[in-house]
Amino acid sequence: MTELVTAAANTPTDTDLTEWDRDHHLHPWASTDSWRSDDYMRVNTARGIYLWDSTGKRFIDGPGGMWCVQIGYGRQDMADAIAKQVMEMPYASPWSSTSEPAAVLARKIAELAPGDLNNVFFTTGGSTAVDTALRTVQFYNNRLGRPDKKLILAREKGYHGSTYLASTVTGKERFNTKFDNASDLVRFLPDVNPYGRPEGMTLEQWCDQKVGDLEAMIETEGADNIGAFIAEPILCSGGVIVPPPGYHKRTLDICRKHDILYISDEVVTGFGRLGHWFASEDVFGIVPDMITCAKGLTSGYLPLGACIMSDALLKRMEAPAGEEVFYNGYTYSGHPVSCAAALKNIEIMENEDILGHVLRVTPHFQARLKQIGEDFDIVGDVRGMGLLGCIECRPDLPQETFDAHLKFGARLDMVCEEMGLMLRPSGNMAVFSPPLIITKDEIDDMFDIMEAGLKKLSAEYNG
Repeated sequence: MTELVTAAANTPTDTDLTEWDRDHHLHPWASTDSWRSDDYMRVNTARGIYLWDSTGKRFIDGPGGMWCVQIGYGRQDMADAIAKQVMEMPYASPWSSTSEPAAVLARKIAELAPGDLNNVFFTTGGSTAVDTALRTVQFYNNRLGRPDKKLILAREKGYHGSTYLASTVTGKERFNTKFDNASDLVRFLPDVNPYGRPEGMTLEQWCDQKVGDLEAMIETEGADNIGAFIAEPILCSGGVIVPPPGYHKRTLDICRKHDILYISDEVVTGFGRLGHWFASEDVFGIVPDMITCAKGLTSGYLPLGACIMSDALLKRMEAPAGEEVFYNGYTYSGHPVSCAAALKNIEIMENEDILGHVLRVTPHFQARLKQIGEDFDIVGDVRGMGLLGCIECRPDLPQETFDAHLKFGARLDMVCEEMGLMLRPSGNMAVFSPPLIITKDEIDDMFDIMEAGLKKLSAEYNG
């Protein structure tokens, strides 16, 4: 009896948890003027596409965690696979040993990746996968005796991570950050969003202009100084921006012409988001030199990322005489438990035909998204592909400033949360990437709430 009483007495209350989180837990992207007063929603349980907060209220998870919960929450088979590996062998140093899960997963990813991308370097997540790709560019050109060929070309509104090099090539121009980065290593190409093209310009003309931006940058900087071009197939965090048709293939051809490596950042689009294991070849018709991935690789159950490199790239790095060491790695590279989770995740997706399901429900998802654009005059643009979507409200609501857009997005978020939908607001935009297992009826529930929220805000902003 005494032990039971003691255990109960040591159980933290809701107030305790709120205070401990506020006082000791520094969250990503916390605001320095309020990080000791902000209270975050505490999520207690999750099943399928739903989350429940500490009060027991249920929410549809519109962002799918952080673009990552492909197979949904609460999978007992995933928990069993993780627990089994924990008990068998929870850790192996990647410097001096390997493990069965790491070896099997590397082979499996090589089978799923396009072309000759057969070499998998495991990382801890998306940011470190991108850092690995960029460090590989540096190593590669140093190895070939080209120390000046180091500039990275990236795109405005692109997001590639929070580590030093990954943040350096992130082009979200509205970030007001006091963090330093290696700005001398990167050049940004102008926005590729077709929504921003001049009135009367066709998609074909817009594509010509965006391809021309790349050619002009190479001419200005000199191909001998440019090491790589990094590009998301779809610029997800920047607002689910889908470049114009043909853009990816044409830019890859230009990179090939000038011996510039092409890095496809598939941290979001990889592992089923568009109905394919990878989007680079199956959706956009390109085979890059490197692919970075994370997020959907484990469906968010455990941290894991990977940089996948082509045989041709490794062969060129081997070419000069003399041994060189690839001094890049992480304590948790190829972590056995994370790799076991990824293998189970892929197995579940294959056995349950989740990729096929995505292809089947995508037309309904995109149709509901398009209808919102037609029904609400406060909406400026809707766009997406697969189970990715963005609703961008008019820039003049309430006025065309970033602070005003943030307040608008926060208001839309609050209204939808009240009705049971979690959003990921980004200024005057709301993005969607729900778990891939979402059904047509659940898609309707999600967008019904979104429409109700927009109807309420329409009344507020239109009077």
